[in-house]
Amino acid sequence: MTVYVDDMRAAFRGHIMCHMIADTEEELHNMAARIGIERRWYQGDHYDVTMDRRALAVEYGAREITWRHCSLMTVLRRRDPAAPLVTPEEGAAWLRARLAEKLGI
Repeated sequence: MTVYVDDMRAAFRGHIMCHMIADTEEELHNMAARIGIERRWYQGDHYDVTMDRRALAVEYGAREITWRHCSLMTVLRRRDPAAPLVTPEEGAAWLRARLAEKLGI
């Protein structure tokens, strides 16, 4: 079981933000509480966190990933919020298969 933080750097209200995801909601909420993020900021499958909170999450064991990996790892959750995280490679394969299906190839 793991918590992940990506390297996205989006500006929001004077802060630079990134995403925090986890294998389970319990892990995600526990890390959020540990780094001082309120539960009301939960976005349904992730938290947006400031760079200082990201650093704290990494200090507490979160794994650093790219924003592209984050997107690929959560691809199945876009269809089913209860779906598990997948590896970036599995997410890319799923997207390729879905595209091929839509294009009829």
